Amino acid sequence: QVQLVESGGGLVQPGGSLRLSCRAPRSITSVFSALTMTWYRQAPGKERELVAQITSDRTTQFADSAKGRFTISRDNSRKTVTLQMKSLVPADTGTYYCHTKQYGLDSWGGGTQVTVFS
Repeated sequence: QVQLVESGGGLVQPGGSLRLSCRAPRSITSVFSALTMTWYRQAPGKERELVAQITSDRTTQFADSAKGRFTISRDNSRKTVTLQMKSLVPADTGTYYCHTKQYGLDSWGGGTQVTVFS
C-alpha cells in the first residue's frame, strides 16, 4: 500500500479558499507519477464521495459540485497532489481523504477536516 498524508484543512468562512495537499512520502517518484490520485469528501452522516481526480497523464475530473471552484494538480517530483478550493460553501464541509490504488490495493490517508461556517 501507499502511505498518504493529507494537510491543509481548517476553518473558513463561506466564499473563502483552502488548499489541501496529499503527499506520498515513501513512494518512489516514478511509481507515484503513474498513480491516479483522488480526493474524496465525507460529510457527517453521509457516504464518502469523489471530489476530484487526476490521472498519471494529468486528466482531471470533478464532482459537479466542485466544477468551476476546485482545481487539482500534481507535482510528481514532490510526490504531492494539491486540491485548490475556492468559493467554499457550507456544503463543502467534511473530512477530505486522499486515495490511490496500486496493484489492486486501496490506500487512504488519514483525512483532513474542512469546515465552512458562517
